[in-house]
Amino acid sequence: MLKERIRLAEEIYDSSKRPHPLIEEILALVKYKDLLVQFVSRSIKTRYKRSVLGVFWTMLNPLLTMIVLTLVFSSLFKFEVKNYSVYVLSGLVIWSFFSSTTSAAMGEMIWSGNLLSRIYVPKSVFAVSAIGTGLVNLVLSLIPLFLIALFLGVRLHLAILTMPLAILLLAAFALGIGLLLATAAVFFADMLPVYEVILTIWMYATPIIYPIEVVPEHLVWVLKLNPMYYLLEIFREPLFEGIIPDASMWLISAGAAIIALVLGGLIFTSKSNEYAYRI
Repeated sequence: MLKERIRLAEEIYDSSKRPHPLIEEILALVKYKDLLVQFVSRSIKTRYKRSVLGVFWTMLNPLLTMIVLTLVFSSLFKFEVKNYSVYVLSGLVIWSFFSSTTSAAMGEMIWSGNLLSRIYVPKSVFAVSAIGTGLVNLVLSLIPLFLIALFLGVRLHLAILTMPLAILLLAAFALGIGLLLATAAVFFADMLPVYEVILTIWMYATPIIYPIEVVPEHLVWVLKLNPMYYLLEIFREPLFEGIIPDASMWLISAGAAIIALVLGGLIFTSKSNEYAYRI
């Protein structure tokens, strides 16, 4: 009887039979899903608690930016894009989500140092909660986008039903990049300001405020190396042009999202044991 108990104990505590750290992290996130929801709720409430406009600022901010960019680029540079306002706003909504969530994933990881050293929580909960918060803001930002599209006479087609899938792929890509950045930020304190510079360059390398047709033909291939180009287009085309993007666009977007998510998850979990004492 005693030998049987010893055998069972050895099976339970056999570290060689532990799942991969990435699998463990996913299981931990599922177990702590209530904590994840609380983090997202706290971020939303904190952001809008003392704001006069409250949640309407999420809708007003891209709207005001769109007005400025429309006046400058459509008038000064004479971009011949029908419904340029919708073109710009759809790009801004997507870019705002990506830039804010990836930056927040990195920042939340750094600011959570005290919590990590006191209690156990899944290390990736901060990056995932940043994506969750961003998704809430993104949904709110879609309201002025659709209202402006309807006001300007853009006809909505059934193709817009594919937009949630585009958002899902974008969220997966952002989470993967966020996990990579969070890992780097733990070891390199200068990642936050460096990433701000990278974001500026990355934004202008993505056709958000200009059509790809104005890019010199010999440079278009460079632009298409940017995964955000494809993730942006599969979101924008169903609304702006009323068509479902080509299968190649979806495959490249899905590939970029999966690679970023898996790579980010693997690297993040491989260093997770060091986070508590390095932050």
